[in-house]
Amino acid sequence: MKDPKVTVKIPRPLYERIQQVITDSGFSSATDFIVFVLRDLVGDRALEKTDPEAGVARNNFTNDELAEIRRKLENLGYL
Repeated sequence: MKDPKVTVKIPRPLYERIQQVITDSGFSSATDFIVFVLRDLVGDRALEKTDPEAGVARNNFTNDELAEIRRKLENLGYL
């Protein structure tokens, strides 16, 4: 069975900023915070729309939703 988690690399300065943001926030790690933010960005809606053959979410976002995701990723320093 495949490991249910994968490794994602982010720039160290961004990781250090996340560490500062989560201080006294209730998040136990940067990973917990990043997973929380990404789930918020993609939303439950994407998880409901899965491709039965691939078993993964399809990209059925509206242009407005994609623009909002892009804005949030830019604010996080990913784009």
